[in-house]
Amino acid sequence: MFESLGDKLGGVFDKLRGRATLSEDIVNEAMREIRIALLEADVALPVVKQFIGQIKEEAVGAEVIKSVKPAQQVIKIVNDAMVDLLGGTDGETELVIDAKPPVVYLMVGLQGSGKTTSSAKIGRLLQTKFKKKVLMASLDVQRPAAQEQLETLGQQTDVATLEIIKGQKPKDITKRAIDTAKKEGYDLLILDTAGRLSIDEELMKEVEEISKLSSPTETLLVADAMTGQDAVNTAKAFNDRLGITGTVLTRMDGDARGGAAMSMKAVTGRPVKLVGTGEKWDEIEQFHPDRVVSRILGMGDIVSMVEKAAETIDQEDAMKMAEKFKKGKFDLDDFASQLKQMRNMGGMGAMLKMLPGMGGLKKMLDQANVDESVLVQQEAILSSMTKQERAEPKVLNASRRKRIAAGSGRSVQEVNKLLKQFDGMQRMMKQLKKGGMGGMMNAMKGMMGDQGMDQLMKAAGADTDKLQKELGDAGLDLPAGAGDNGSSLGSNPFAPGGDLSGAMGGGDASMDDLLSMPGLQGLKQGMSKSRFTKKRGSKRKKKK
Repeated sequence: MFESLGDKLGGVFDKLRGRATLSEDIVNEAMREIRIALLEADVALPVVKQFIGQIKEEAVGAEVIKSVKPAQQVIKIVNDAMVDLLGGTDGETELVIDAKPPVVYLMVGLQGSGKTTSSAKIGRLLQTKFKKKVLMASLDVQRPAAQEQLETLGQQTDVATLEIIKGQKPKDITKRAIDTAKKEGYDLLILDTAGRLSIDEELMKEVEEISKLSSPTETLLVADAMTGQDAVNTAKAFNDRLGITGTVLTRMDGDARGGAAMSMKAVTGRPVKLVGTGEKWDEIEQFHPDRVVSRILGMGDIVSMVEKAAETIDQEDAMKMAEKFKKGKFDLDDFASQLKQMRNMGGMGAMLKMLPGMGGLKKMLDQANVDESVLVQQEAILSSMTKQERAEPKVLNASRRKRIAAGSGRSVQEVNKLLKQFDGMQRMMKQLKKGGMGGMMNAMKGMMGDQGMDQLMKAAGADTDKLQKELGDAGLDLPAGAGDNGSSLGSNPFAPGGDLSGAMGGGDASMDDLLSMPGLQGLKQGMSKSRFTKKRGSKRKKKK
């Protein structure tokens, strides 16, 4: 989500960072480009006007233009204004879950917007993440089998549903659901209403009566993000009648523009609280404006990545693996575990989007047409090996490889390719043992040479100050010598003019070793087409 807007704003900020000083005309030109980017992202025109007016008033001041780092000042102003636009950081976008039980969530919206599926996803989220006892009830007597659908989804997500009694009216179902929730000690009750148009007076009166009867803590409008400004207009109409507390935007993974999310708070006065990011049950996220803006501006989202890791990675297994890595040990069981963890976290692409300054590298992955389904195929190959073979890869002779290929449904060539990638990973782990994070960076420097490394990091737009802070919090470090230049939030030694002299030495790994890491297969092909990996002509003089 927001990929298109992020790319355009990134281009604007790159131009600003390329200037030592900023004049009022330069800032005005940047504001014009930001305005166009927002309009192309389908942000409502009144919202764009208000937003541009706010940042122009702050950015054109003498204090900003004459500051030591005017570009960074302007970018920070844009960052803060976007956070306010999306909902602020005062907890307004948080779901209310700790009121007097049962806390009632009333789900409303148009037909086909995803209310029933979202109800099940929210129920699962509240039950797994917040450890709440949740009951769901369908009030939809309009659509055939709507109640049965919620019952089925409840079984799939392990969330309790109210027993279906044929012929009951929505108000009667509401009363029975509240009584059941109270008697059986449920913390939260989710009421899934029928889809309705805001101009359907009869159905709107019905949902108003249900709202008065249930006194919901949260009235959540479910809207399809792909409909853009129509979703915002729908939210405004429902808010005028019901007084919604927030919005759930579905299909955000298919909306590269993000205009609905950007406009929702400003137009309706109600924030986006949840976003659907995929079809899987766990692909629904609480909406954090500051984290979203951080991703849009290419600053990453380490907090979300750590939260995702905590949900998907077993702490005990992670500690055991960390101890093995410290000793330089790495076998095929560890490789399989790494593949599984990466797949559970959404693959390499999803992880790169959350790392500070690594948006450029994510684009390179996309351009290389990396098929991350290869992770599943590789897991199948590893599962076809015996325990001894995974512990001692050296025993894998030709006949064993042939058996593994047949057992996994893959080719012998794919088995050989995986083992080659594993060898590269082993070499990378040895570099980590020698010098920690700096050791791996040293290895990369040795693989590519000074100029190649500088160009790679410039292409990736790596924000090393931000990355250094996050790594420091985790007990890691970038190599000494990282200088100061060119990042959206501060320093970037990898940008032109940055000082990396003496920061990184040689290494005995190869570029193939780096590209053998899980999820990077195919990046080599994309890099071979890039400007920094083109073969240069030989400097040797030809013999006459």
